Amino acid sequence: MKWFKIDMPVPDHDFIGQILVNGKKLCLVKNEQEVYVIQNSCPHAGGILSGGWCKNGNIVCPIHRWEYNLKTGMGAEGQGDYIHIYPVELREDGLYVGFKESLWKRFFS
Repeated sequence: MKWFKIDMPVPDHDFIGQILVNGKKLCLVKNEQEVYVIQNSCPHAGGILSGGWCKNGNIVCPIHRWEYNLKTGMGAEGQGDYIHIYPVELREDGLYVGFKESLWKRFFS
């Protein structure tokens, strides 16, 4: 796992916003005192999840209102899809997000 620091303070209140980490546009969510980093595009129709809202532990896509669980990434019942959830770590110097490294990069870089 390769860790990257998120170069912005995380607000004390609930928050949804787009961040750029390691060249990827991701969605940073703070919901009910928990922090999540998820993919920023909805797999259903490509909606930008950072423009959505949270409801009952789910992120809601602003286009067709499809919902995804913030802890598991699974779509609501009947959707049959999911979003990618990135691991996060709160360290003394800030918030970090983890990316899996490919085997190719691990052995040849």
